[in-house]
Amino acid sequence: MLHIIWSIIVGFIVGWIANHFIHTDIHGFWMTAGVGIAGSIVGGLIARLFSKPKEGQPFHPAGILMSIVGSVVLLLVLSKLGF
Repeated sequence: MLHIIWSIIVGFIVGWIANHFIHTDIHGFWMTAGVGIAGSIVGGLIARLFSKPKEGQPFHPAGILMSIVGSVVLLLVLSKLGF
C-alpha cells in the first residue's frame, strides 16, 4: 500500500517539474501525478533503448531524471495532439 502512495507522491513531483519545463495548462493534483507516473513509464522505455534491464526484470526502472525526461516528452506529445 505504501508503494502506491509513494508512486503518487513522486509522480506528482515529477509531473510538477515537467509542467514547469513545458508550461502546459495541466492543473490539479491527480492530473499532475498521472502525467508524472506515465512519464516514468515513458522514461523507462527510453532507458530500455540504451541499456537492457537486469536479467529477470520485465522493464527498466527509470529513476527520477528519466522520469522527468519521459514526462516532458509525454507533455510535448499531448500538446501537439491538442490535449
